[in-house]
Amino acid sequence: MTEKILFSPYRLGSLELKNRVVMAPMTRSRSAGNVPAPMVATYYTQRAEAGLIITEGTSPSPNGLGYARIPGMYSDEQIAGWKRVTESVHAAGGHIFVQLMHTGRISGQQNLPTGARVVAPSAIAAPGQIHTEVAGMQDLPVPHALTESEIESTIGEYVHAAKSAMKAGFDGIELHGANGYLIEQFLNVGANQRTDRWGGSVENRIRFAVEVARRCAEVIGADKVGLRISPYGGAAGMVPDEKTDEVFTQLAVELSKLKLVYLHVTGKPTPELKQKLRATFHGTMILSVGYDAERAEADLQAKQGDLIAFGIKFIANPKLVTKLKAGAPLAMPDRSVLFSADEKGYTDWP
Repeated sequence: MTEKILFSPYRLGSLELKNRVVMAPMTRSRSAGNVPAPMVATYYTQRAEAGLIITEGTSPSPNGLGYARIPGMYSDEQIAGWKRVTESVHAAGGHIFVQLMHTGRISGQQNLPTGARVVAPSAIAAPGQIHTEVAGMQDLPVPHALTESEIESTIGEYVHAAKSAMKAGFDGIELHGANGYLIEQFLNVGANQRTDRWGGSVENRIRFAVEVARRCAEVIGADKVGLRISPYGGAAGMVPDEKTDEVFTQLAVELSKLKLVYLHVTGKPTPELKQKLRATFHGTMILSVGYDAERAEADLQAKQGDLIAFGIKFIANPKLVTKLKAGAPLAMPDRSVLFSADEKGYTDWP
């Protein structure tokens, strides 16, 4: 019997992945003081049979720490915490990328350290509320609109975080350009109503994403940089417009020119847009959202993508690859402890 493509090896840049199962990035809020604790190393190591692990969103900047207890990638203490994680995952035979996530306007000021502030392309609040440790649920605030010089500084923060990720021993980085966070805020008219070179036209809307990707690739290598997008995802006030397909298609073209190692597609892209992205981006394509083994195999057979990311299934099933291979039933996670502060519902799954 021929082995399924999902469980076959795959070459990603300089890495030889043992299978095509990716552990998708998932916020878990276990990093008190924004530093990964030892239990974070345990959590990822338990799931190291995945071909590739992509970590939870990790901020490149104090300004990007919008949620309670999410980790950063800019201080020596954070680098040391993450080094425990990468060494443990590598010792277990795994590969791991860190997802760099600047939350932008999706932030609670109470969650930010002293001196940090909520920033975005434009001074437009996102709809909804956010949990804060000290004040409970709060309305999402009106963010500070970044000046041009502040945009340059923010790009520099991503570059510093990329270098820091290499010091921490990661195999690469994923830039979070999805789910309504800062990079997508520049892409989307729901958050970006600028009239300078960072907004308006398609070229200007994609400029921030392209510049962050380009400059990170320059310092750590394009084979160590991927980017995640969520066309038509609708998260956090992201609204489609008549240029949405063109924005993401042109972004894929530019990222392909940079030779980024992968494009990670989530959200709700139309079949037509998915085909355009596949045709225009010449690196690895990771597909995500709602996959089971059967659908994953079908999309790999149809060459719609190269790797398949599984999210919440990994939470209660650390040995997900083994279970998928065996067709075994999957445990369901306890959603009440997805974002709690201790090991319960985190590292205590059998």
